[in-house]
Amino acid sequence: MFRTGWGNSRRLSRALTIATAAVVVSFTGTSAAGAVPFTAPVIHTPAGGFEELVVPSSMGPIKVQVQWAARGGSSALYLLDGLRAPADHSQWTTDTDALRQFAGDDVTVVFPVGGHSSFYTDWYRPSSTNGQPTTYKWETFLTRELPDFLAGYGVSRTNNAIVGVSMGGNAAMTLAAHHRDQFRFAGSFSGFLNPAAPMWNQVMRAAMLDEGRFNIDDMWGAAGDPAWSRNDATVQAELLRGLPLYVTSGNGVPGPLDLPSGVGNTINAAGIEAFAVVTASVFRDRTAALGIPARVDFTNGTHTWPYWQQSLTTARPMILDALSASPGILPVAGGR
Repeated sequence: MFRTGWGNSRRLSRALTIATAAVVVSFTGTSAAGAVPFTAPVIHTPAGGFEELVVPSSMGPIKVQVQWAARGGSSALYLLDGLRAPADHSQWTTDTDALRQFAGDDVTVVFPVGGHSSFYTDWYRPSSTNGQPTTYKWETFLTRELPDFLAGYGVSRTNNAIVGVSMGGNAAMTLAAHHRDQFRFAGSFSGFLNPAAPMWNQVMRAAMLDEGRFNIDDMWGAAGDPAWSRNDATVQAELLRGLPLYVTSGNGVPGPLDLPSGVGNTINAAGIEAFAVVTASVFRDRTAALGIPARVDFTNGTHTWPYWQQSLTTARPMILDALSASPGILPVAGGR
């Protein structure tokens, strides 16, 4: 396996475990045929530090950035990007202080990289409008391939939390709904939580064509296909019963945190957040009607990272409690 990383050097024993596992990633970035997940036991995760891993998948090698649990604990928090997810890093690591917030906590923070316009779901086929060479299989990756891989580092397959922003918000909720054996907490920040509702097909179609020329019909089929309901957090709300949930959205009204973004970006972010708050309201009403407890917060703000950083700060104690992960002392702002 080829790995690049920041932080402490890895122990020789773990390196030997990795080297003997039947997973090989060549230096050209392609996985070997017949690769399988790790099975060798590891007692504890590495204690602290930031690292970049290359994880084999049905989509090819996927970069995953990881901040290891401060004291080698086994729980994990998955953080999902939005529609513009970059190919080389998670925006959580560059556009928020997520690394700082969890640096002292005994939970491994997992940042999958990529998934541009994917909605972190398993697609029917490759996008037919942009020459996509492979079929997105992000649900398979996040709920099978990645947890199996991380288990080789001592990370639990069953004591995980998942949070996403925008595109990743609905995905976090639906992945948790369909994989209750893996996730113990789910959060959506400005997510679009009711995609099966009328007109959302066209809203998402326009967004995905604009962001990479992706064809939505290749994702979940035409509007009304069962995949739309399966991947709708509001429709699947009953499956979330008993799971700690945190949903937040701005109301589209710009505030001080929007000033660095410029007028043009703020106008766009305000308009997008106006859609998000509608679906968050629908989700709130649906869970209330079902008698399912869910914390839903509405605040001033737009569809941009500074507000999601604030939401993560609010969610952090809830996440640690759900995972029974011991907290650390929050580092001084500005530290890594």
